[in-house]
Amino acid sequence: MATNEKRYDLEERTAKFGEEIIKFCQLVKLDAVSQPIVSQLVRAGTSVGANYMEANSASSKRDFKNKIFICKKEAQETKHWLRMIVKCISGKDDEAKKLWQEAQELTLIFGKIISSLK
Repeated sequence: MATNEKRYDLEERTAKFGEEIIKFCQLVKLDAVSQPIVSQLVRAGTSVGANYMEANSASSKRDFKNKIFICKKEAQETKHWLRMIVKCISGKDDEAKKLWQEAQELTLIFGKIISSLK
């Protein structure tokens, strides 16, 4: 597989992840507790892909590595907010678990990219 194809696959994967986070958050009834958690979850979950797109336009290897590190951090933060949102809604544990697993896989992928750049 060519490098561009691999890059596209991860671009598409992170974009789909953000879309799934948005769809999941639309199921949450907003109140004083859930509103800020949903906001944080949407920001973290959608920024994984945005930062990956920025990484692909990096001006240097150092810039690329920094953007990938941000992708990893945002994926990890998404896992935290998914854990918190489960306390706000009932009956959506399976959906949250799938999203958490994808965030975990993305965290590992970005971690591997970072370690391969050293």
